[in-house]
Amino acid sequence: MAVCIAVIAKENYPLYIRSVPTQGELKFHYTVHTSLDVVEEKISGVGKALADQRELYLGLLYPTEDYKVYGYVTNSKVKFVIVVDSSNTSLRDNEIRSMFRKLHNSFTDVMCNPFYNPGDTIQSKAFDSIVSTMMVQAC
Repeated sequence: MAVCIAVIAKENYPLYIRSVPTQGELKFHYTVHTSLDVVEEKISGVGKALADQRELYLGLLYPTEDYKVYGYVTNSKVKFVIVVDSSNTSLRDNEIRSMFRKLHNSFTDVMCNPFYNPGDTIQSKAFDSIVSTMMVQAC
């Protein structure tokens, strides 16, 4: 499924980034960072209808030669970015939406933890296991 999953804070610093394979981690950091410009452009669109403002899923942010980058923004302006391999043509839009929904629910569980300080990097084992199920199994 996904090759990189990132959670970006409201102030645009990473709370969580995980990628498979790990040797290309710097490339994925760059991909996530460049996708933030597209996210900001989409959420600051002037003249949006009220129905569009409630839509959290941003869809395909941009495709590259090797990957497709999808975005999602919470009501508190926390951004989720999922990078998917371009060769995976069987992945449909509703499957990407369900991945974001699952990630958002897990993120909400992390935020509800009384021992988590908002703004710190996410180090939850439960969150990490949810992300692991969404990542490509590299054998």
